[in-house]
Amino acid sequence: MHRVQRLPRSLLFSTASTSSSPSSCLVPIAPCARSTARHRPWPPLYIHYTQCPAARRANPTPLRPCKPKPRIGGGGGGRPTSLLEGTRPPRMLRCHTPPQCGRAPLRHHGRRESPPAAAPGVVVRCARGVPQVPGIEAASPGHAAATAAKAEGGDARPSLAERLRLGSLLEDGLSYKESFIVRCYEVGINKTATVETIANLLQEVGCNHAQSVGFSTDGFATTTTMRKLGLIWVTNRMHIEIYKYPAWGDVVEIETWCQEDGRIGTRRDWILKDLANGEVIGRATSKWVMMNQNTRRLQRVSDDVRDEVFIHCPKTPRLAFPEENNGSLKKIPNLSDPAQYSRLGLVPRRADLDMNQHVNNVTYIGWVLESIPQDIIDTHELQTITLDYRRECQHDDIVDSLTYIEEGEEKSMNGSASAAPHKEERQQFLHCLRFAANGDEINRGRTVWRKLAR
Repeated sequence: MHRVQRLPRSLLFSTASTSSSPSSCLVPIAPCARSTARHRPWPPLYIHYTQCPAARRANPTPLRPCKPKPRIGGGGGGRPTSLLEGTRPPRMLRCHTPPQCGRAPLRHHGRRESPPAAAPGVVVRCARGVPQVPGIEAASPGHAAATAAKAEGGDARPSLAERLRLGSLLEDGLSYKESFIVRCYEVGINKTATVETIANLLQEVGCNHAQSVGFSTDGFATTTTMRKLGLIWVTNRMHIEIYKYPAWGDVVEIETWCQEDGRIGTRRDWILKDLANGEVIGRATSKWVMMNQNTRRLQRVSDDVRDEVFIHCPKTPRLAFPEENNGSLKKIPNLSDPAQYSRLGLVPRRADLDMNQHVNNVTYIGWVLESIPQDIIDTHELQTITLDYRRECQHDDIVDSLTYIEEGEEKSMNGSASAAPHKEERQQFLHCLRFAANGDEINRGRTVWRKLAR
């Protein structure tokens, strides 16, 4: 006979009060009706619930198992086994139809039974992995709009990628935060992340933010109206400041949000932090404009697209660079030959093209750095980069990279005028990318370099 050992009351109660998680306890479901046959009594079915801190303070006494504690009978023999040793382990209730979180009925020996109603303060963990409190719904309009957008598109259930990535919308639904581990193939000769790695992470978190509010996954943050009209977002300007480069194995937390920027585009900002200590290690801002994917011409943002996008944006301006006259606002002058440094005949690789059928904006950063003199690369690290995108580049274009030494007044990190540091401590350059065939300008930029700390 297979039997289950009766547990002492002290053991049962201490299980609830000395759990590894101070906010958990074992709560029984009411057992099925006892069978009239003596050899088939039903055991209690224990379910693992989690209480929020407020409920735990209000009811510190652990919930107790139902009485009496039955025994399992039957034929045969065997060593008695404790319930806590795996005969019938606790179960975590999970909802099967998110986002309507609720307790799924459980099958118990062929019969479907519903667990008891939720007690106040009991937290149910839904399939998204987000705790849900019964009777309390999110009040964020941005989050509600995102849920509605996913429901309209028939994509209410989160994807596997959404469940696994380390990012989510903040409580107000107007910004998004995600953490990334710096991997070995993302660092350079100094064992720190390259500026291309930083730019790729900024692009990634921006796209994940767009997906989290219900935008399309088949393009860079395209809305329903944009897909109908064949419209895409393209980068117009990018400004990145890096105060400290993360090293291999560091975890970087990036917060991003977007907002309106005039009638022709949008603005997206980022703040980068070292997750280990909360230190701000970088900031970035960008401007994006809308382009017709078929004609490849820029187009004004329509009211329909504006209504779809800006419901997820802060109502009052929020800037990563709030300082007046900061470096992100500084214009880049038109450049003329001759250049002090150059790298000619750069050819786009197939891997440089993105889903918008042109060279991705991060590739331009690498092309700009190709014409930086080697002695600067060996003794300095990039502190600030600003790029103005003027033309798109296709796979069959040949590009020349030109670099000029910028003379004149130096600027501090917050944009205020300051005494120029020693020439060896800080270097500043202007850049131009142009087509080799006709000399048309593709991109112009500015970089600021600081002396490496040895």
